[in-house]
Amino acid sequence: MTLPSGRVVSFGLMCSAAALLTGCDESSNLEGPSRSEHPISSATLAEMVKIDTTPSSPMLVRAYKKEAELEIWKMKSDGRYALLKTYPICRWSGQLGPKKRQGDMQVPEGFYTIAPGQMNPNSHYYLAFNVGYPNAYDRALGRTGGSVMVHGVCSSAGCFSMTDEQIDDIYAIAREAFRGGQREIQMQSYPFHMTAENIAKYRLDPNIDFWKEIKVGADHFEVAKTEPSVLVCGQHYEFDATAMGPVSAGAPCPALQRDESIEAAVAEKEDKDDAKAAELVASGVKPIRTVYADGGQNPFFAGYKDASDPDALVSGAQEIVLEDRVKPPWAATAADAARPHTENDQPVAAQATAQIVDSPDAPDAPEPPSAQ
Repeated sequence: MTLPSGRVVSFGLMCSAAALLTGCDESSNLEGPSRSEHPISSATLAEMVKIDTTPSSPMLVRAYKKEAELEIWKMKSDGRYALLKTYPICRWSGQLGPKKRQGDMQVPEGFYTIAPGQMNPNSHYYLAFNVGYPNAYDRALGRTGGSVMVHGVCSSAGCFSMTDEQIDDIYAIAREAFRGGQREIQMQSYPFHMTAENIAKYRLDPNIDFWKEIKVGADHFEVAKTEPSVLVCGQHYEFDATAMGPVSAGAPCPALQRDESIEAAVAEKEDKDDAKAAELVASGVKPIRTVYADGGQNPFFAGYKDASDPDALVSGAQEIVLEDRVKPPWAATAADAARPHTENDQPVAAQATAQIVDSPDAPDAPEPPSAQ
């Protein structure tokens, strides 16, 4: 894979200071629109044939911060989505957790919508498209900020930053999907792959309730392989539901009608995931918190210093083991109950000495930035 040229990286450095306040993207007419008309790569076209899709078919985007991966899914001839390509993310910034306000440098998490007007063929960051933050959910919670992009140059100030070569291909795939008639592209942004193992590991994170909420949307996509519809009401997400009355993001939800077969499949998957998470907790999997100096990048780019904050990547992510003081309800299993307990009724395994304990008397435990 070809990394950004020195010329482009140097230009990204000049833009970085302004991007901290204004977002990741500004328009530039230095090179004109020709790059936005670059064709989809021959390798990607060959992959489309393999999965029974075409350039004009609808697409869907899924991104994972911890693993630093961006997936492009395409609709097949049967109407179901298949994974086309997984791109390693060159740079993302912030911590795990949603974006909450302007300038917090966070990459957002949730379900977002990309329309044709959000495509920027003249970006300072080679090519870019706006992910649609803040959405109705974010606005209902009073979150601020904007100009969150998927773009090139490998320089992030709260965005999903790719190499120029990658965004060239991704932009072309989106462009052809729009020209094929797709009106909006759904982007699903997650802190990590929504597996039972990750849910077990991050069970004490303050964002866990939110993460389990968006996991429901992930599960809808996983079981049906169709784009889940998204409603926001009562300040939370509802997936694959038809409202039987007016919908307001901040007001209680009206009566909702759902497809019982999809709901049953999602419930079955959630039960299996909860059981697996409980099994992992019972086997001694420790709760953790992951702390970054400022985001991360895919191991594919190990040793490559981005243009935004290269020093932030030197130490890498720190996994802090937490004291498992309280277990979530789904972690209480028969197997756990049968294990030896101490006089204060805490499982012996849960009292094993942690590498770093998340408590006021643990001065060596680094705290994440106040803005998450």
